[in-house]
Amino acid sequence: MIDLRELIQKISQAKDKLELQNIKSQFLGKNSQINQEFKKLGSLSEEEKKIKASSLNNEKQKITEAINVRFKELEKLEISKKLQKDKVDVTLPARERPNGKIHPVSQVIDEISSIFSEIGFSVAEGPDVETEYNNFTALNTPEDHPARDMHDTFYLDNDKKILLRTHTSPVQVRAMLNGKPPFKIIVPGRTYRCDSDQTHAPMFHQLEGLHIDKDITMGHLKGCLDYFVKEFFEVKKIKMRFRPSHFPFTEPSAEVDIGYKLENGRIIVGEGDKWLEILGCGMVHPNVLKNAKVDPNKFQGFAFGMGIDRLAMLKYGINDLRSFFESDYRWLNYFGFDPLDVPTNYRGLSR
Repeated sequence: MIDLRELIQKISQAKDKLELQNIKSQFLGKNSQINQEFKKLGSLSEEEKKIKASSLNNEKQKITEAINVRFKELEKLEISKKLQKDKVDVTLPARERPNGKIHPVSQVIDEISSIFSEIGFSVAEGPDVETEYNNFTALNTPEDHPARDMHDTFYLDNDKKILLRTHTSPVQVRAMLNGKPPFKIIVPGRTYRCDSDQTHAPMFHQLEGLHIDKDITMGHLKGCLDYFVKEFFEVKKIKMRFRPSHFPFTEPSAEVDIGYKLENGRIIVGEGDKWLEILGCGMVHPNVLKNAKVDPNKFQGFAFGMGIDRLAMLKYGINDLRSFFESDYRWLNYFGFDPLDVPTNYRGLSR
């Protein structure tokens, strides 16, 4: 039989892991004395078998525990010896740790939010999954409007009552229903439409703006957008024009163009005789105010909407919208921004 006390002492005095492993193989391995004793249990009576098996399992458990304890002790000794031998050269330069990059879309959202915050706008948010009422009906969109068709909108139920929002305007409705005028908000966020090519994607980013108060006019809208465009493109002068247009939720409505010129394959904003459309806007339709429980006889205001991805392409020289969503680190490393040193230079759009 095994002298258990002597064996446990031997285990506790093992000098290294190799010696400990040899002890384990000798006393717990396939051909060990304990396993041989287990094989003899079949020839014993039931009563003898229970007593013998219990004794053997008890011995095996104590040996295993002693081996595990010594193994951990040897590991600590190895680490201590290694630390004593290793020396740290404090004169060596620190290891370089590359920083992550801010995505151009995130950068532009921060830039736009900062600009509008300077003139009193706050940021509002809402869900990507919307009701048909908030996305269309409350915004004065007719039942037969093409935007409601399946080929433009991602519906999430057969009754066409739940959908992925096609613009961030539903947040304006939510803000007006949950509060009282005046309202002065911008709403950046993801939007979804069934479209995909070099300048369109099924998911893209928009920013809506809303200012509701007493005696708000188109003049306030023009002044607001003039300030934004100059700050965003970092120019002192800007050529801007309002072209008559139509949106169900504004009346009158306009498309906003800015002047530019091409110089060495780059777009120079603020100069030249060419025009570039950048956003849509208008005075909020009275029906929208009524649907949002705002009295159109006391309050009026303006709204505008712009594509964040498109503005990022224009300002930072990105030619293909699809590259925003391809998760290519090389692309992000080139067009992304260092979070500790965000550049503000305007690179222009290569052609």
